[in-house]
Amino acid sequence: MEKARLRRELQNSLFAIPPEQRLEKSRKACQNLISMPRFQDASTIMMYLSLPYEADISEAILHAWQFNKTVAVPKISWEQRHMIPVKINSLETGISTGASGLKNPVAGVPVPFEDIDLVVTPALGFDRHGNRLGRGGSYYDRFFANTALKASRCGFAFAEQIIDSIPVAEHDEPVDSLVTDEGIMYFNHKGE
Repeated sequence: MEKARLRRELQNSLFAIPPEQRLEKSRKACQNLISMPRFQDASTIMMYLSLPYEADISEAILHAWQFNKTVAVPKISWEQRHMIPVKINSLETGISTGASGLKNPVAGVPVPFEDIDLVVTPALGFDRHGNRLGRGGSYYDRFFANTALKASRCGFAFAEQIIDSIPVAEHDEPVDSLVTDEGIMYFNHKGE
């Protein structure tokens, strides 16, 4: 199945999850993420600002702050088609929301790639091999391809977003683990 059709189907299944169920599933997924040794051991974690229909990662961000971890989120540069990890200290201030619902930090201190211990990434879908299907802009693929980034890569999604197989192109970058409301999966891409 081609990526465009797959994206539509996955987006429709996300939109179909009732808001109260989305809230409960997000809470469970955050608890699973927080329980991971990679999360607990990390000093600097890059997460993201959730779209309204995505798995909401806010609880994990708040937990990270409680344990004095540095939290970075992507600041998207639309002109240059890339994202910069910037440190945030609030989910309420210094954030703009675009027409698509995408939240972007207005400012923020850039975090060096080599300082990031864990990157938690959203996607429309993941398969059981750690391949991810994003929204089509390849922002995370380009980000993961940066050689200065040594962080572990963790997908974050609802169980409904796991599918059997995602078509993979040469530039597609997989994740090392996947956290959902139903559990955690680990993938071995680097011979770990």
